[in-house]
Amino acid sequence: MNEQNFLASYNRRDFLSPLITVDAALFTYHEEQLKVLLVKRGEHPEKGKWGLPGGFVDEVQDKCLEDTVLRKLKEKTGVIPPYIEQLCSVGNNQRDVRGWSVTVCYTALIAHQVCEAHIDTVDSVMWCPINEIAQQSLAFDHHELITQARERLKQKSLYSIVPGFALPEVFTLPELQHVHEILIGKEIQKKSFRRRIEQADLLIDTGEKRAERGRPASLYRLKKASADYRFIRNLEF
Repeated sequence: MNEQNFLASYNRRDFLSPLITVDAALFTYHEEQLKVLLVKRGEHPEKGKWGLPGGFVDEVQDKCLEDTVLRKLKEKTGVIPPYIEQLCSVGNNQRDVRGWSVTVCYTALIAHQVCEAHIDTVDSVMWCPINEIAQQSLAFDHHELITQARERLKQKSLYSIVPGFALPEVFTLPELQHVHEILIGKEIQKKSFRRRIEQADLLIDTGEKRAERGRPASLYRLKKASADYRFIRNLEF
C-alpha cells in the first residue's frame, strides 16, 4: 500500500483523541498594580467559575493555534493584544472532567486604556488584581497557568522592554520604570534604568510633556521593533 492509498482509507476517528483547547493569560497595569483578564464560564463544566479566556480549536476557521487564541479572545472579551506569545502546553486526564485534555496557553501584556471601555460594559469579563487571584476559585488548572505566565513576565522584564506594552500609547520614563518594578518585584536604580533604555534606542520622543509631581516629564511611545529587542544583560539591582 502506498501513501496515497493509506490516506484514502485512513479514518482518524478510529482512534481516541484528546480535547484540544487554547487559553490566554493577558495582563495589564492599572491603578499601580498588575491585573489578569478573567471571564466567567457560562456553560458546564465549571459553570459560574472565573477562568482564563479560551476555547476549542476550530478546524474550519483556524489555520494555526494563534488564530484560535486571537479568535477566542475577540469572541469572549473583545480584546486583541498588540502581541501574543506561546507560554506552555499542558495535557493530562485530570484537568478536564470531559476527558483527556491538552491546552496550549498564550500570554501577553496590554494597555488598560485600550480595552477599558469594552471590559467595563461586560458582566462576564473582569480585570482581577494579581494579588487577589489566590482567593479566587478558578476553573480547571488556571491557577497554575497564571502562575507560569506571571513568572514568564517577570523573567522577560529583566531582558526586554515588553512591560511597556502594559502602558498607554504614550508614557513617561518613570511610568515605564514602575511597571518594570511591579513585574520584577524589586526597585530599580533610576539612573541605570534610564541609561539602559536610552542606549537601546527603543522609544520615540513625542516632543510632548506631562506635569509629574510638579515637574514636566517627557512623553514617549514604543518603536514597532521594540517587542523583539533583547538586552545583552539582565537588569541589575
